[in-house]
Amino acid sequence: MLAKVAWHSLVNRRLTVALTVILICVSTSVLLGVEHIRNEARNSFSKTVSGTDLIVGARTGQINLLLYSVFHIGNASNNIAWESFQEISARPGIDWTVPIALGDSHRGYRVVGTSTDYFMYFRYGNRQSLLFEQGREFTSLHQAVVGAEVAASLGYRVGDQIVLAHGLGEISFSNHEDQPFKIVGVLAPTGTPVDRSVHVSLESLEAIHANWPGGGFTHPAEPRGNERTLTPKTITAFLVGLESPMATFTVQRQINDYRQEPLLAILPGVALSELWEMTGALEQVLTLIAMLVLLASLLGMSIMLLSTMAQRQREIAVMRAMGAHSSFIFLLVEIEALFITAAGIVLGIGCLQLSLLLRSDWLSSEYGLFIDRNLFNDTSFFIAGIVLTGAALLALLPALVAYGGSLAKGLHAQS
Repeated sequence: MLAKVAWHSLVNRRLTVALTVILICVSTSVLLGVEHIRNEARNSFSKTVSGTDLIVGARTGQINLLLYSVFHIGNASNNIAWESFQEISARPGIDWTVPIALGDSHRGYRVVGTSTDYFMYFRYGNRQSLLFEQGREFTSLHQAVVGAEVAASLGYRVGDQIVLAHGLGEISFSNHEDQPFKIVGVLAPTGTPVDRSVHVSLESLEAIHANWPGGGFTHPAEPRGNERTLTPKTITAFLVGLESPMATFTVQRQINDYRQEPLLAILPGVALSELWEMTGALEQVLTLIAMLVLLASLLGMSIMLLSTMAQRQREIAVMRAMGAHSSFIFLLVEIEALFITAAGIVLGIGCLQLSLLLRSDWLSSEYGLFIDRNLFNDTSFFIAGIVLTGAALLALLPALVAYGGSLAKGLHAQS
């Protein structure tokens, strides 16, 4: 009965109610969006690499090294000599190393030069291995393995040919068209930057940059013309797995004190913690702004309900004449506030869900953020509960005004 009366009362004031619902919708979607993207960004970054004890690159900030080597964001300040990589890889206590060479691209996607050890040792999420959805790893020159998103967005399959470009732009005027690559494998989705990468051998990158003749898919026995080895001179970074985690800090210190060239070895978890510390203040500011926007919309709803009290005196008088108790009027205003807020929350979640469906691919391609499109989680339900509680509290003032006016009219009628 009470809910039915509240519903019809809101329908009678549908214009102002609709505007208030839109206001709450916008503020709720902003708050939910900030929290959802913040949590998903952290999860996306945290699950990108696991099982790697150290990441080694040219001396720079550890966050910069983490971003360009693992997340493919930004560029390296310098490269590492191949001889340094080999010498460090041969040291006691080091179980495996995976070289990484960056700098080329294919239609806006990063090209990662590496070895077949990449597919053997790279881990993501809960130490999950890379799996092939189609094909296999590269075994010779001019062969490529593409990530799941590259294959899906560009419609590639095993056997297709692609052309790499120098530089990282989506449109390049320096394409290696004379040396196309054959796709021999498509990786299964991982939800990490691996999905947005094209993987080739280090020798293949060296070949195209050395203007190796031909462009076939088998390793030539000897180079033609200007003889040149396909062993790379430099790489961008390399991942390190240790035989014992107890040796992590010892090996890290040895690499940081490397005499042949300035190198930096970082622990991925420590670098991520530093990244969260840097972004923590910004996250708090964004959350605070979103909460203030929501508070302003709830205050607007409270003011709307309060301003309509004078216009609803006749309505309240009729209900009192029909025997409605003053507490009925109090609860009526509270329920109206909850109806308006609930409608705004539902509409806000719907708009945010639609935005994620339409723009999640753009976030992943432009910023490397893999955002879950499902908004129905504990955080969303908690925020919805907080918003409803806040609406009930802020509706107390107009509800008390309605209660007081109703009680006064009741006493006046008895006298």
